[in-house]
Amino acid sequence: MNDASAGQTGGDGTLLGRDQFSGRTAPGVAPKRGRGGQPAYFSVWDVHAYYGESYIVQGVSFDVREGEIVALLGRNGAGKTSTLRTLARVDSPVLRHGEIWLDHKPLHEMKAHEAARNGLGLVPEDRRIIRGLTVEENLQLAQIAPPHGWSLERLYELFPRLAERRKQEAVTMSGGEQQMLAVARALARDVKLLLLDEPYEGLAPVIVREIEKTLEQIKTLGMTTIIVEQNAIAALHLADRAIILDMGQVVFDGVAQEVLENEDLRQEYLAI
Repeated sequence: MNDASAGQTGGDGTLLGRDQFSGRTAPGVAPKRGRGGQPAYFSVWDVHAYYGESYIVQGVSFDVREGEIVALLGRNGAGKTSTLRTLARVDSPVLRHGEIWLDHKPLHEMKAHEAARNGLGLVPEDRRIIRGLTVEENLQLAQIAPPHGWSLERLYELFPRLAERRKQEAVTMSGGEQQMLAVARALARDVKLLLLDEPYEGLAPVIVREIEKTLEQIKTLGMTTIIVEQNAIAALHLADRAIILDMGQVVFDGVAQEVLENEDLRQEYLAI
């Protein structure tokens, strides 16, 4: 590990030592409370993950309260997407140590499809829209197996653009419309935690504003969300809290507004 963790700050601005979370892992015991005495809806405890022998996620720990939106930030290569993929329980990177709890369910003991059945919804950067299917067929496919989330009617109410294109082959839509579909497809499941990986990636500024409006609507609904985004300013305006990664370690965990107001912090870890 590098020495970045020696300078971590907690949500209250205090320093977090390298071993801050090492005593919290209790195999087989569901978490009771998160940091600050608040109930922990989603907890990540001392998570370490690898691509082969490459050590990528290096002891990441944090809590998320129900209804909170957290921006997971950092420079390119800081480990943001790798951390998100680890939380989603995809095959790569491989989780070798640590625990991940969602609503008192041990996701670290599950495969990706099991985590999804227990309420974790991942919207990957590549969106993974299914070629050859219409917009509506993509949404219906997401609801083939329980647990079901929002109805098609409710999804079309949130995404009227998708309602207009419900019979169109999904991959022929614009990038922004495909991003809307990717989010809608996640909501078609019974989602407790929404993970968004680079939702603004590759989109024109006018389309980014549309996606921002969609995410603002999701925020008003109180959906617990973690958003990884290279456009840090946009993510910080949306988020309640910010977690900054550097070299696969948490170097800041605090209020999003603090990052917006702290130019030195942004220059050191975000270069914006």
